Amino acid sequence: MKQITSEEQFYEQIKSDEVSIGIFTTTWCPDCKRLDMFINEIIEENNDKKWFKVDRDELEKISDENNVMGIPSLLVYKNGEKLAHLHSANAKTPEAVREFLNDFQK
Repeated sequence: MKQITSEEQFYEQIKSDEVSIGIFTTTWCPDCKRLDMFINEIIEENNDKKWFKVDRDELEKISDENNVMGIPSLLVYKNGEKLAHLHSANAKTPEAVREFLNDFQK
C-alpha cells in the first residue's frame, strides 16, 4: 500500500478516475494497530481499488480538509471528490469495513 507523505502526492492519488481508498492512521493509535491486523485481507478482496495510507499527524491540513477527526478512518475518492467516509468508531472490525465497502459500491 502506498504511503502518502506530501499534499502533492495526496492530490495526485485522489484525482484518478479509479476508486482510491485512503486509510488515515497514526503511529500511536491502538485502534489503528487493530485495523492493521485485518486490513490486508480486505485490500486483497478489493484489489480493483487503489489503496493508500496517510499519517494524520504528518498531513494535518489534508486530514482537516477531509474532516478526519478520529482514526482510523477510511475515505473513498474518485475524480478528486470524496465519495464516502468510514469514521473511526465504525472502522474497528473486519465486518464493519466490509459492510462499508459493500454499501459504498451499491
